[in-house]
This record gives sequence, C-alpha cells and structure tokens, in this order.
Amino acid sequence: MALSTAIIDDLRRIVGAKNVLTVKEDLIPYSFDGTAALMQMPGCVLFTETTEQISQILKLANAQKLSVVTRGSGTGLSGGSLPNTDCIVLCTVRMERILELDRANLTMLVEPGVTTLNIADAAVAANLFYPPDPGSMKISTIGGNVAENSGGLRGLKYGVTRNYVMGMEVVLPQGEVMWLGNKCVKDVAGYSMKDLFVGSEGTLGIITKVLLRLIPKPKAKITMVATFAAMDQAAETVSAIIAAQIIPCTLEFLDRTTIHCVEDYAKIGLPLDCEALLLIETDGHPVVVAEEAAQMEAICRKLGSLEVRVAKDESEALKLASARRSAFSALARVAPTTILEDATVPRSELAQMIRFVEGIAKKYKLRIGTFGHMGDGNLHPTFLTDERNKEEMHRIELAFHEIFDEAIRLGGTITGEHGVGVAKKSFLPKFLGETQMCVMRELRNALDPNKVLNPGKMFD
Repeated sequence: MALSTAIIDDLRRIVGAKNVLTVKEDLIPYSFDGTAALMQMPGCVLFTETTEQISQILKLANAQKLSVVTRGSGTGLSGGSLPNTDCIVLCTVRMERILELDRANLTMLVEPGVTTLNIADAAVAANLFYPPDPGSMKISTIGGNVAENSGGLRGLKYGVTRNYVMGMEVVLPQGEVMWLGNKCVKDVAGYSMKDLFVGSEGTLGIITKVLLRLIPKPKAKITMVATFAAMDQAAETVSAIIAAQIIPCTLEFLDRTTIHCVEDYAKIGLPLDCEALLLIETDGHPVVVAEEAAQMEAICRKLGSLEVRVAKDESEALKLASARRSAFSALARVAPTTILEDATVPRSELAQMIRFVEGIAKKYKLRIGTFGHMGDGNLHPTFLTDERNKEEMHRIELAFHEIFDEAIRLGGTITGEHGVGVAKKSFLPKFLGETQMCVMRELRNALDPNKVLNPGKMFD
C-alpha cells in the first residue's frame, strides 16, 4: 500500500521536510544495494539525525503497520538493505559524529553513519588501531558493519566486527530506546544482549550509537606476495604457515582469472604465469615481524612458490596489498553484472572447495573468478555475467545451490561475512535446521510482533 499524504506529512514533522524524499527519481538510488540483480522501489526515504527521531518514526510505523528498512551507504552484498514495496527507507548516513575517543579505556563512541575508514583514521591519529577492514571500508558505515557483522582482510588474526563491539544504543521496533554493554573488559551480568544485535541485519532494532574497542597500533608490518603453479600448493602453504604457529594479519588469495583481471586493471606488475597468488602480511613487534616474515618466506619457497616478492617499504606494501583490495573492482570491469558470492569452509577443505567451484564453472559454462581469505577459509566466487541474460542467470542460480550445498557438506557455512538478507534466505533452513529456525522466528516475533523492521530478510 502506497504511503498516504497524511503519513508523509507526519514523517516530515518528525525529521523535517528537507530530510524526506518522495519523488521517484530521488528514490531510485535507494532502490538497490550492492547486491546484483535486486531492485525494489521504496515509498519514501528519510534521513535521520537523532535517536529521538528514529524512536518517533518506529512508533508511527507500528501504529500504522508500516515497513521500515534501515540503510547506511548501501554497500551490502546480500540484499539486506533492499527496500520492500512502498516501505520507509530510514537512512542513517547523516548521523556521522565521532562522539568520544577514550584513550584510558581504549574505546571510541560513534554514531552509525561514521564510515569504517574514518573510524580507522581517527584511531591511527591517537596511535591506536581499529582492525576490521571490510572491502568497502572507504564508504561502508559502522552501523551497517555491526548489523552485518562485517569481516575483512585482517579477520584471521584480529577477528570480525563483533570482536570490537563493547556496547551500543538500539531503538527497538516499537520505539523503545535501550543501551547495551559498557566499557568494562569483563561483564557477565545477564544475557549478552549486544551480541544478539550484531549480525541481526536490521531485523531486531536500529543501531544509533556504537561503543568500539580499540587496540594498540602495531609497531611494524611486512607485506609479501607469493605465487604458485597450483592452487593446492597455495593451500598447503597456508596450512604450513598456521602449523608453524604463525598467525599473519592477512593471508589472502587470488586465482588465475582474478590475477589477470587485477593486473589489467591496476598494472601492479603481477606475474601472469601462475594459478594462485597469496598476499601475506604480518604485523606486531619489529623483531617478531621480521622473524615471522622470514619464516613465511622460507615456507613459501620450500613448498614450491614460483616467486616471493617482499615489499621494501610502505609504498610498495600498499601497492602489493592493492592486488587483493582491487579484486572486486577489477572483476567488475569484465562483464555488465558482477555477482560477488561468499562461502566459508574449514581451512583444511579450502583447496577442495576451490576445485569444486572450478568444476561448477565448467559444468554450467560460467565465468567465475575466485579470491578471498585463505587464512580463514572464506572464499568469494565471483560470477561475471549479464543480468539481462535470463538463461545464464538461471544457470548461475543452479550453480549457487551446488556451491552452498558443498560448503555445508564440507562443514562450512553459507556466508562468512556478507550476511543472509534476501539473497541467501532460501539456503538458511538447510544450514541451521528446523530447531534453530524456530528459535530465531520466535525471538524476532517477540521483539517485532508487527513485523515492522526489514520484513522478508533472513526468513519470511
């Protein structure tokens, strides 16, 4: 049902007329997120600036039984912020203040619209470190990072967003405001409610403030790239590095298709006569970093690396790291539609999973570039296609089913960092099982009985 003039007037009274978009041309940029081939027009878009405004919007939405979809920068890759027909899109990008940086407690309090990069830069300016680094960190917002429990290249050593959330302010679906967590390193009083909202994809509440944990900035870092004639050699090298009790901050891989696309795009000087490339970074105390880098270089060479290139300075390190960070952009240039997928398996099964994806590409006659986080078993098979080609899109859908079934069979998961949203909700029951699905539904119904927040995401 289209939003009435009376409701639009009420929303203008809450946030101000300048913060309400209703014209179709203005709504189009908010009708999709970073997920390929998904688009749906909302009824209106609201830009909020305070927690009180969000509370009032949700009270109105409950009274009128309206759908509300929260949105940051719209970089999500599972349709988590895809609008519902005629819904209210509640956009928090203008809530972009860093409210406090507490050096004594190593915390930062921020609003949900602050970008991940601005948080990282503010930490560095205080000689501190915020480790989570999703690929979209230059534009993704912390509210979205928390809602999706975003990962990143440094996840192997430092973990994901959840590991750095100490507290948050949340507006519940019926408009109540709740604070969760605190600055205490230890706190076991009651359920860990903040963890319930991390990764909830905007279905349980709207995050309006986040208290983040910071850590001391590493004093040194060494970056290297190793190339291999076979993906199995690269996987074996990763296993050997972990077995040597070395946990690099970054341990990434690119396959042949991705290497060629990156080199064509970024002109980094990557060798093109290899099947796999590892980007390896170690950080910490200078002495330890030097020892670990030497050990890892020796392991790479022992296990048949074609070449090991160690960055001589920070400039070269950034250049080498860009080989992985530009992977998606490089692949996106090849075809009109780029579908970046996300599946995770135990590290020991990664080589088998990569071979399976290669087989699926041949079976369904698809072009797939694969890259990802080899250190933690998270791979991103990226389909290069054209969404206007309905027959090929059908083959891609069949390929998805086989890839996720195989990930589950190998003891993995259907998503390591992108979330469920719309794109993967059909796979969730098989992964979680009936009992978990039932508990999740009951929990969601208890918090949002009128099904106001982000309906249709995760499950129907």
